[in-house]
Amino acid sequence: MEVNLSMKHKDKVVLITGGSVGIGKASAILFAEEGARVVITGRTEKTLNEAVDEAKKRGLEIEYLISDVSKEEDCKAAVDYVTNKYGRIDILFNNAGVLYIYNTHETPTDIWDQTFDVNVRGTYLMSKYVIPKMLENGKGCIVNNSSILGLKAIPGAAAYIASKGAITQLTRSMALEYAEKGIRVNCICPGTIWTPMVEGFFNAVPDQNALKQYLESLQPMAKNLGRFGKPEEIAHAVSFLCDDNVQYMTGAMLSVDAGWIAC
Repeated sequence: MEVNLSMKHKDKVVLITGGSVGIGKASAILFAEEGARVVITGRTEKTLNEAVDEAKKRGLEIEYLISDVSKEEDCKAAVDYVTNKYGRIDILFNNAGVLYIYNTHETPTDIWDQTFDVNVRGTYLMSKYVIPKMLENGKGCIVNNSSILGLKAIPGAAAYIASKGAITQLTRSMALEYAEKGIRVNCICPGTIWTPMVEGFFNAVPDQNALKQYLESLQPMAKNLGRFGKPEEIAHAVSFLCDDNVQYMTGAMLSVDAGWIAC
């Protein structure tokens, strides 16, 4: 049987948080190219509009909702909107995240709380409201955006690393809870991907060249390629995790990290 890979997600309903920039935007555009009906959420209407306009220039349609994943009422409203309009949610990509650069004892308590509110609470809340809809449908696919730093550690990003470790373990828990109910739950673990968030990370350090060399030393293929990762590369990995041709895959931590996990 021939499979049209270019339309492998045809007519699927996809909900992506943090979908207006970086990995979220690249994933939204790719899913739309592959035939899905895509709704993105985010807190900033300007960047959401820009993502929709970029999709339109490619002949694609993406919808957006202004929504803060740290707020329970926003998460419920987003899920209700999508299911009321389309009748179901086939794929949830919990992508929204924040990164702040502090050692543990220097991390302001409000920054710690904000990091967990967006990265962990947001993943939990969106899943909490999407999973019952998937259970009604008898199937579904959830991808949580962790990080290579959900599996490894570096100094200076304590709150982020702790939150991504929590997402990694939450993914494993969810995968086991719903494996017999037709819902697959996997985790994408990117290395250094050049996004606005990573650009902000570089701008926050005094010696950007030293940081670049340090990160390249952890990701051997980055030096060979002469660059860090592209959001589109992660988008293709997310699409793979949601492919019906890999239904045997759940509870996996898929590293796309230029070899960092092997070091």
